[in-house]
Amino acid sequence: MAGSDVAERLHDVLLRLFGREAPFRIRAWDGSEAGPADAPVVLVHSRRALRRMLWRPDELGLARAYVAGEVDVEGDLLSALKRLAPFGRFIGRRPDLTAADRRELLRTAVLLGAVGPAPKPPPEESVRPLPVGRDRAVISHHYDVGNEFYSYVLGPSLVFSSAYFADPALDLEAAQRAKLDLVCRKLGLTAGMRLLDVGCGWGSLLLHAASEYGVRGVGITVSAEQAELARKRIAEADLADRLEIRLADWREVDDGPYDAIASLGLTEHVGAEHLGSYASSMFALLRGGGRLLNHQIARSGESSAPVRSFVDAYAAPEGELVPLGTIISALEDASFEVRDVESLREHYARTLRAWVSNLEEHWSACASRTSPGRVRAWHLYMAASALAFEAARISVHQVLAVCPHADGRSEVPLTRRDWIL
Repeated sequence: MAGSDVAERLHDVLLRLFGREAPFRIRAWDGSEAGPADAPVVLVHSRRALRRMLWRPDELGLARAYVAGEVDVEGDLLSALKRLAPFGRFIGRRPDLTAADRRELLRTAVLLGAVGPAPKPPPEESVRPLPVGRDRAVISHHYDVGNEFYSYVLGPSLVFSSAYFADPALDLEAAQRAKLDLVCRKLGLTAGMRLLDVGCGWGSLLLHAASEYGVRGVGITVSAEQAELARKRIAEADLADRLEIRLADWREVDDGPYDAIASLGLTEHVGAEHLGSYASSMFALLRGGGRLLNHQIARSGESSAPVRSFVDAYAAPEGELVPLGTIISALEDASFEVRDVESLREHYARTLRAWVSNLEEHWSACASRTSPGRVRAWHLYMAASALAFEAARISVHQVLAVCPHADGRSEVPLTRRDWIL
């Protein structure tokens, strides 16, 4: 067939798959173009990308093609995804195809030389079903991609949760310090207290709490790479006599009581099924009057259909977002008293945009330490997540809960002034 027809054929494929014209311009592997002239340009580099979409006509099929380098977006990814966002809800579900649609799609695939078996997913995709001990497998897939990779993306703070832009002029590093300090103030930390950091990452919160508030602390993670670097950072700060890092799961902590517990970005991996057990375990580890600060991403609205998503396959296998109400109910059912809830939605959107910028700036270095596919997966994941926070499809909340004394005393200040200022 004529080379000039390739892009038009691809454009027709998308129309049949999703029932509407794609709001982007297609540039095919032969140089032909089709679609609105003023729209973002999607580069289709190979026939394999079409084959992926025909076998998997949804979000995951497109994501696999992007991660494999078979599809690209010309120019700024964030800007392009924002313009394409209205089309995303049609890509996110499987199409209902008529017999005529199927015949025409097969004919197009033959004409374009894209007929063949389903392409294997890129090697960066997580394997399903996950093995026994899934928590460690999940964390390893998500975090054990090299500490150097994260140092480039997250910056020197090495904090993998939303920053807190207390002042709009703050840069990412200052905003992460502000977030760590906000957590410490909400927990009411003072010298000599014992802090448990559940999902401690690379030890940043523990280091801040020990150096600025004089606490003793224990951090747990199931990522061996995180634990190794966290211990190194603690030794370099001469805080090894006050801080301990354990390679352990939250169910393996049994040496309470603690004065305070911080959980920043861990409970997304716990899932709705185990959220009640998690809350009960944290309650049992606290002394009377002790506080828990749970920092967790939450979804808005109803759960989506049980179709494997890009995030499930490449970023957070088996991770699960639940509504804010589910989080609060689990804490209250475990006998916690919820004292404060704060949304940091806009803060996380800004944080993610900063991480995207860092990744783009250090693209080659990141790719050399992981793989080009891994970098492309994280690029897409963080850019799409930034837009999801901005559009209020997801949010993130800090929920402060207390383990009250038997007589009802909470030890929580009467007003927010103590931790806001």
